[in-house]
Amino acid sequence: MDNSKRTVVVTGFGPFGEHTVNASWVAVQELKKLGLGSEVDLHVYEVPVEYQTVQSLVPSLWKQYHPLLVVHVGVSGMATTVTLEKCGRNRGYRGLDNSSFCPDSQCCIVGGPDCIDSVIDMESVCKRVTASGLGVAVSVSKDAGRYLCDFTYYTSLYLSRGRSAFVHVPPLGKPYSGEDLGRALKAIVQEILELLDQAEDKIHCQQHFH
Repeated sequence: MDNSKRTVVVTGFGPFGEHTVNASWVAVQELKKLGLGSEVDLHVYEVPVEYQTVQSLVPSLWKQYHPLLVVHVGVSGMATTVTLEKCGRNRGYRGLDNSSFCPDSQCCIVGGPDCIDSVIDMESVCKRVTASGLGVAVSVSKDAGRYLCDFTYYTSLYLSRGRSAFVHVPPLGKPYSGEDLGRALKAIVQEILELLDQAEDKIHCQQHFH
C-alpha cells in the first residue's frame, strides 16, 4: 500500500414510511464523529429513498472520489442484529419509493447479471467483529430485501466490480442506540479495510513471482 490517504465513502438513507428518523443515517453520522483514523479520508452521504436519485448519485460518488471502498447502510424493521449483506440482486423491484415510483423494468441494470457478490468475505468480517467483543450482535445475510437498499447495493457492486459492502441496522432502540451502531460500523469498516489490504498484499506477492 502507498502512504497516501485511502478514501472511503459511507452512505445512509433518508426517512421513509414509518422510519421518520432513519437509523442508518444516524449510525453513519455517529461513524463520521468517530472517524476511521488519520489514514482514511471518510466521506458520508444521506441518500434519498428514490430509485432515480440512486441511479445518478451512486455513480457520481464512484466517479468523484475513486474510493477504495463504498459502504452503504440501510435500516431493516425486521433486523435485530447488525447484518452484513453478501450480495445484491438485479430483479424484482416492485415496491414504490418516496416519489411513488418504481422502475418499469423492475430491475437495476437492464442486461446485468441476476446477482453480484461482494468481493469482501462477509463471514470473515462477521467473525472478526464478533471476536472483538463489541457488544453488538453481527450476522450475515444473502437477501438485502429488493427495495432501495438492495437496489443501491447492486448498483454499487456493478460499478465497482464487487468492491462494495452493505450493512443493515435495526431501528434505533431495538435494541441498539445510534452510538452503538456507529461503533459497530467503525469496527466493520476497519475489518473490511484490513481484509482488502491483505488481498492487495497477496496480489503484490504473486506479481513478484511471475
